[in-house]
Amino acid sequence: MLSWIDGQPAESLSVQDRGLAYGDGLFATMGVRGEQIQLLERQLARLQQGCTRLALPCDLGLLRQELLSFAAQLGDGVLKLMLTRGDGQRGYALPVPTQPRRIMLGAPRPAYPATNAEQGVRLFPCVTRLAEQPLLAGLKHLNRLEQVLARAEWQSPDYAEGLLCDTTGRVVEGVFSNLFMVRDQVLLTPQLTRCGVAGVMRGELLAQARQLGVTAVERDIDYAELLSADEVFVCNSLYGVWPVRALAAHDWPVGPLTRKLQAIAGDLVGC
Repeated sequence: MLSWIDGQPAESLSVQDRGLAYGDGLFATMGVRGEQIQLLERQLARLQQGCTRLALPCDLGLLRQELLSFAAQLGDGVLKLMLTRGDGQRGYALPVPTQPRRIMLGAPRPAYPATNAEQGVRLFPCVTRLAEQPLLAGLKHLNRLEQVLARAEWQSPDYAEGLLCDTTGRVVEGVFSNLFMVRDQVLLTPQLTRCGVAGVMRGELLAQARQLGVTAVERDIDYAELLSADEVFVCNSLYGVWPVRALAAHDWPVGPLTRKLQAIAGDLVGC
């Protein structure tokens, strides 16, 4: 596995790193094809926003340079970037001065079954609920224990993804995807002001849909409304779009807007 720490090849990390101790930092998962990082500008914009919200210093120019150099070595695969607050002493207080750490890992692309995109996927209805924390909502921060617990709920290959709701039962997202539904030709996705991760593919598809003249709305969606949808799909920056064909005992057809946005996402990520 290709791995860099602060711009240099390395495979070991300080035990005092606050990312390890507290999940104090952010991460991003980026697809790389032909030495090019897909959706790079959206990735960098989200990282900058996250760093601002966490008061985490970030030299965006240096980060861009290192990402491009790493991608050139990786060639094709998945680049995982972790930005931590660096080393700190015992206790929650922020270290002064803060010396952030940049960790980059390269890996092959996951081999998802072609049927996920072609025929659609079945969602597992997760019991794990996402806690509400508006200060962290939308961020891809390093604490992913809720997702770890949710993913442990199923082992069957019949389910490619799980559905996560918040503690009040509102639909939020997939375990590693964002979720969309179509109803009466309107594209809907849960708003992420209380919890959840604002994925870069989610942002791109909202923008692309609006350019097509499709009404695209971010708002609360409850479970019953999801079941009444005409189309449902999930997305992320690695696989693009997967139609959702079933959740529990409910089935959906693969609809025309899903296919249209799937084609757009496929062009962006090479799927």
